[in-house]
Amino acid sequence: MFDTMPHRNTITWNSMITGYVRNREISKARQLFDQMPQRDVVSWNVMISGYVSCDIEEGRFLFDQMGQRDLVSWNTMISGYARNGRMREVLGLFDKMPERNVVSWNAVISGFLQNGDVSSAIRFFENIPMQDWTCISAMVSGLIRNGKLDEAAKVLFHTGDVSDEGKDLVHAHNTLIAGYGKSERVDEARYVFNQIPFHLRNIVSWNSMIMCYVKLGDVLSARVLFNEMKERDVVSWNTMINGYVQLSNLEEASSLFNKMPNPDDRSWNSMISGFAQKGDVGLARDFFDKMPVKSLVSWNSMIAGYEQNGDYEKAIELFCYMQAEGERHDKHTLSSMLSACAGLASLDKGMLIHQLVVKTINADIPVNNSLITMYSRCGIIGIARSIFDDMKLQRDVVSWNAMIGGYASHGYAMETLMLYGEMKKVTVRPTNITFVSVLNACAHAGLVDEGRREFEAMIHEFGIEPRVEHFALLVDILGRHGHLEEAMTMINDMKVDPDKSVWGSMLGACRVHKDVDLARVAAGELMKLDPESSAPYVLLHNMLADAGRWEEAREMRMVMEWKNIRKQPGYTWIELQNKVHVFVASDTSHPFSDEMYAFLENFYRVIKDFDSV
Repeated sequence: MFDTMPHRNTITWNSMITGYVRNREISKARQLFDQMPQRDVVSWNVMISGYVSCDIEEGRFLFDQMGQRDLVSWNTMISGYARNGRMREVLGLFDKMPERNVVSWNAVISGFLQNGDVSSAIRFFENIPMQDWTCISAMVSGLIRNGKLDEAAKVLFHTGDVSDEGKDLVHAHNTLIAGYGKSERVDEARYVFNQIPFHLRNIVSWNSMIMCYVKLGDVLSARVLFNEMKERDVVSWNTMINGYVQLSNLEEASSLFNKMPNPDDRSWNSMISGFAQKGDVGLARDFFDKMPVKSLVSWNSMIAGYEQNGDYEKAIELFCYMQAEGERHDKHTLSSMLSACAGLASLDKGMLIHQLVVKTINADIPVNNSLITMYSRCGIIGIARSIFDDMKLQRDVVSWNAMIGGYASHGYAMETLMLYGEMKKVTVRPTNITFVSVLNACAHAGLVDEGRREFEAMIHEFGIEPRVEHFALLVDILGRHGHLEEAMTMINDMKVDPDKSVWGSMLGACRVHKDVDLARVAAGELMKLDPESSAPYVLLHNMLADAGRWEEAREMRMVMEWKNIRKQPGYTWIELQNKVHVFVASDTSHPFSDEMYAFLENFYRVIKDFDSV
């Protein structure tokens, strides 16, 4: 249209130049600017504003060429220099200005605050001839960004009055409420909220204060405010729903969700995540299925919910459905899928997901960590180590833990301890998970002294409080090598209550070393902790029988019958043709059980024939 116009005036040229500048096509704007038959101050100001955001030196060149400058020209250059942190040039121009307005002062103050020079910003603020709400708001926001909350409050309350005349300062109050909320200073936030007259509080004021309470876990106080609100928006509802979800109060969250006028994507996703985190994946799936429109976050939340609750097959099934629906996945989807494959030890599926990683995303640290874990769980330690080595400087502590844990879980004790040594050399601080793997490796390798040393180092060198799993592993290390009394003393001295893993390790050690008396103590504790389990009864019965204490063994059998304790059948599984087959001892539920038992019967006959030869 510009090119076809027979007559153009300065306004026409300025409009076209402004369009180019706003679309960041500065070279085209300059071309038109140079062709203009006549320019006014607007033409120059538009070009300067374009240059200060990309080439401030060219902007200054044009500024110096101007025949006549107005306040906009000066303020534009000052703001440009301030954004670039060049405060010497800012002050030089500011001192030369023939006149100044609030924008001029605000530009200088914002420049100081942006560069962290709070004292200079305050000094300039105090010298402003006429402070209005824009000055105060800019000052408050800048101080909050610099972490100076109390100084911001001082500026706000000493210079600003939220009355009908000062209603524009509500925004500054809201900003201060949010600032206090981020610092978890909820009492100060509430004080600021109370300073705003009820009729001047806007929806941001209410939402900011409710968010402060929710962040601190005080949902009751948040609900009181929520109930007082005259009108609510989607943020108000979602904040309250999320607050109840964080406290696992899904009943109240569901009640609010059902009352919400128009739940959005975030509302649905909060409910899905909440039920999944509580372990109720069935209800999470109900919400997921009822969603009018599912986002990628929704799919990821549901897949992660299945994976985190150990329902790995459902996670894989939903991912396949996601692919069939044409939904795009991202790194979070694939990370959850790799974890699901690791949980099933499904190498074939894991390798397929690995191919998707290579073809569709740039693998970040969490995805690579998931790959290491998946290959380690599937026993393919070589590929896991290759991925670990390729990460080089991108490794975090999770990467080290995943690789060390992979070695430890497959019995590569020396490799575990060597990699742990490398980890310490590159000054990556080990975590409690690291020491679980290290102690596990010591147990496999029979390194009693090394196990003791690492346990002590965990406490005294790295300041990590030992957890139950650490004690269980140390009991296992000591017990396996006959240090039963030392292991029992350590259990008695534990600061935390020993659980099934601790007593299970103790009982296992007693069985190996045929210490029936200590076995009775360990088995008794296990029976208290898990009265339905048959393991301690059966183990103790067998030990008594092996020791020739038949009467006591018979009594143990009678106790099992009296308590109706049944030995849990063993089971195993195998993956064939992309399906996981689970086999339970004496079970006939598998669709091919008749064929399998017939094959086994034939196999037994062959063995007997060989025995008779």
